[in-house]
Amino acid sequence: MKTIGLIGGMGWESSKLYYERINKKINEVMGGSHSAKVIMVSVDFAEIEKLTFANDWETIGDIVAKSAKQLEKAGADMVVLCTNLIHIVSDTIIKSISIPFLHIANATGEVIQERKLKKILLLGTKYTMEKDFYTKILEDTYGLEIIIPNEEDRNSIHNIIYTELLKGVFTETAKQQIIKIIKKTQLNGVEGVILGCTELPMLIKETDVTIPTFDTGKIHVDKTVSISINN
Repeated sequence: MKTIGLIGGMGWESSKLYYERINKKINEVMGGSHSAKVIMVSVDFAEIEKLTFANDWETIGDIVAKSAKQLEKAGADMVVLCTNLIHIVSDTIIKSISIPFLHIANATGEVIQERKLKKILLLGTKYTMEKDFYTKILEDTYGLEIIIPNEEDRNSIHNIIYTELLKGVFTETAKQQIIKIIKKTQLNGVEGVILGCTELPMLIKETDVTIPTFDTGKIHVDKTVSISINN
């Protein structure tokens, strides 16, 4: 079994889920008393959040790359970033280490491609929806047509993520607001929805909508465990 290196803290709620899911999946696959070999470095989210709002991706890249190097030095065999948005600095991470970095968009694209779906709604922070670090991989590598909500809806989702979900607050009002956005895009032929913020699946369940939802955190975990056990 390979040792999994996790970069967490963005926010800690989803990082907790990564650790829990990885261990449960390892035990499910291997049985007995097996649990995962994991090393985690967790950052202070307040610092990352401030830099995000300042669009200072270079400094964020330096911070997260430092965490990746710590994991490699500590003996991790791979690096997994427990968040969607901060994959925006994945190139900086990859250049800083000699062990594999498992990109969440690649893991997600593989699963959607297997389902033979094409037109997919992407939900997440404004940065995840509007910048191309995520959509480019999904479109260029996996041939998907990525749809994002209109500007007003993007702002609403972004605010829900930062003012509620990342603080561990999950309300029925926020849930219904996002479900309404999903249903609106279905009228334009959307076949599935990527929950591209690792906290979104804590709010929106598969049974809440009539099209497939893709829990990026769970997908990322499944890919991580597969590599840890099989490669």
